[in-house]
Amino acid sequence: MIVPIRCFSCGKPIGDKYDEFRESTEAGRPVADVLTSLGMDRYCCRRMFVAQVDLTDEIKKYPRF
Repeated sequence: MIVPIRCFSCGKPIGDKYDEFRESTEAGRPVADVLTSLGMDRYCCRRMFVAQVDLTDEIKKYPRF
């Protein structure tokens, strides 16, 4: 998955926190609590994680030319 390295709005580095976010949310912790514990206080940074969609599996379905 391609994770943005910095927030598009404020420029805060966020790429290093995505793996921990994914592991914690898959373990069943609420998203809001995970983001708060990672230090994501700004709503622009929080939306970068919440709105992230993994399209890799969708793209694999189509052959390359």
